[in-house]
Amino acid sequence: MALEQLPDISIGSANITPGTLLIAAVVAVLGVIAAKVLTAIFQRTLTRTSRLPELVIEFLTRFFAALLYVIVILLVLAALGIDIGSMVLGLSAIIGLVLGFGLQDSFTNFAAGAWIATLRPIDKDEYVEVNGMAGTVRTVGIMATELLTPDNKYVTIPNALIWGSPVINYSRMDTRRVDVAVGIGYTSNVEEALRVAMDLIKRHPAVLADPEPAVVVTELADSSVNLALRAWTKTPDFWPVKNDLTRDILAAYRKAGIEIPFPQLDVHLER
Repeated sequence: MALEQLPDISIGSANITPGTLLIAAVVAVLGVIAAKVLTAIFQRTLTRTSRLPELVIEFLTRFFAALLYVIVILLVLAALGIDIGSMVLGLSAIIGLVLGFGLQDSFTNFAAGAWIATLRPIDKDEYVEVNGMAGTVRTVGIMATELLTPDNKYVTIPNALIWGSPVINYSRMDTRRVDVAVGIGYTSNVEEALRVAMDLIKRHPAVLADPEPAVVVTELADSSVNLALRAWTKTPDFWPVKNDLTRDILAAYRKAGIEIPFPQLDVHLER
């Protein structure tokens, strides 16, 4: 069927003809291309000329892109001959209700996202725990923040939940303290156990001398005297150091003849 053979369509006061459909299609295609180009230019300009963090630049770029696509939609409607002004006036009551009730959470998430991107309690590539979820921050979007868990799960959390909840940031500080708990038998020499553990800590190349490491008695438990090995290290070395100390303290205590007991329960039966 030829273009001129397509029937005309009337929507309100607008008479949509095959010609206006073609113009609207061209406007849509060019508008999408222009929006992508302008978004790329906007992001590149912010990256080169501003000192904003990467997370803030990404947030502003997404918001700018959303505004451009809204403008493209309005231009397409105008190309179809639809009176945008009268539509807005006619739907103002419905829009007010939607904004007041249906989009209340959306505006809350948007405002929370703006505060997160500005004040940066979390930043891209940081490992955080929030609302019971822990993972590496991939991006802070207009409405939600995306985390990648250590087992490669992608988690999306609404920004309002992040802004309204305590956030544990494991990556923000340069150093972290490694805590390794271990128990020894009541018949073991506590002073010897403290010395062996301290020697083990000080021999580790990734353990920092300042702050000074420590080995302390934390509890007199039912079946053991509980100790804690406390060593400071660079944040990227936290898990390797924790793994090494946990593994090596077992071998060190076995070599020194220091007992690491297992829980025991004595049961007395009366006849």
